[in-house]
Amino acid sequence: MNVEFPVATSPAPGVIGVDWETRVDFERLRQHRIARTRQLMAQEDLGALLLFETSNIRYATSTQIGYWAFNKGERYALVTQEGRPRIWDFGSAAKAHRLQLPHMYDSTNSVGGNTGLQGAIGPEAGLHSRAAAELKQVLEAEGLAGERIGVDMAETGVFLALQAEGLNVVDGQQAMMKAREIKSPDEIILLTQACAMVDGVYQDIFEALKPGIRESDVVGLAHARLFQMGSEFVEAINSIAGERCSPHPHVFSDRLIRPGDQAYFDIIHVFNGYRTCYYRTFVVGRATQAQRDAFKQSREWMDAAIELVKPGASTDEIAKVWPKAEEFGFENEMDAFGLQFGHGVGVGLHERPIISRLNSIDAPIEIQEGMVFALETYAPAADGRSAARIEEELVVTADGSKIITLFPCEELMVANAY
Repeated sequence: MNVEFPVATSPAPGVIGVDWETRVDFERLRQHRIARTRQLMAQEDLGALLLFETSNIRYATSTQIGYWAFNKGERYALVTQEGRPRIWDFGSAAKAHRLQLPHMYDSTNSVGGNTGLQGAIGPEAGLHSRAAAELKQVLEAEGLAGERIGVDMAETGVFLALQAEGLNVVDGQQAMMKAREIKSPDEIILLTQACAMVDGVYQDIFEALKPGIRESDVVGLAHARLFQMGSEFVEAINSIAGERCSPHPHVFSDRLIRPGDQAYFDIIHVFNGYRTCYYRTFVVGRATQAQRDAFKQSREWMDAAIELVKPGASTDEIAKVWPKAEEFGFENEMDAFGLQFGHGVGVGLHERPIISRLNSIDAPIEIQEGMVFALETYAPAADGRSAARIEEELVVTADGSKIITLFPCEELMVANAY
């Protein structure tokens, strides 16, 4: 069997900056992201962007206060074409930003804000109307109150308060998704480094897989190892084995792994704001022909998709090489969504482009240089219980695609073989 093994094609230089080597330039990263945001604002004819979604806020403002605050709606930011972005943050976090990034924030554009913590503070407190009035005042001062104001994911009460102030609020999420779909060289380094960390975790998982270990034990192992290597957040570890493989439940349990179990894992973590989504499949002790066949099929679907990834290609071309839902045991494409699947990866887990038979056939997106996305395939085994799950992350270059998920996945690996 002639196998072409992937090799490192973008640098993963380490988790800290040094004086003797060029690594990530974080100021250049900040400037790229705000420039991309404003570029898409102009394309979408938006006078301003009002952001509540945490990944959008980090992308546009380079602020974050920890994942306990993720998408709780209490933080919001405003971006216009001129000047610095504004952030309304959770209490003392506003003061912290002024200390952390003094060239970007002071008491005029980093202040406390609150819209009620998803309704925990009721509307009778007036926080929705207060925030909307304050935002209108800022927009009026910049001559933007009559412009189209893009909003990404505001709570219903906030959205209604903005309308009550007479602001022309429109969908701003698409502008942010389009801004984030093309990655800079610094972003690609961070995404590659995040994948390099998962490469190491998979080595640890492969060595640890043996009868008696629980799915949840693997989750604990992965969390510990990622934090040791510098991860800032572990969003999820899918850990699935045995009869739980088919259908895919998307959640781990305390099930004991047994001899002959097929097991697959997805590691989703964050390094300096940038995520991974990275599946691998193993079998414990010994493999059956049904398990090997499922893996082979999943790999073939993956390779057929990768072959098509290049600038100018279209996402419908990729979706068409994957089987229809009915061909692998599901009623329709909605029922099977997320199994034969592609998605952008960046400061968010699911960015543009989203690739599947559910959406890509009728609404294809052109693949562009600088995109980074994951491709996922799934093949149930003929034994009715096992399944194979493979995922590769790719950088789209002028010459095609480069894989940045490098832990071996060319053939089914047997852990602790008998």
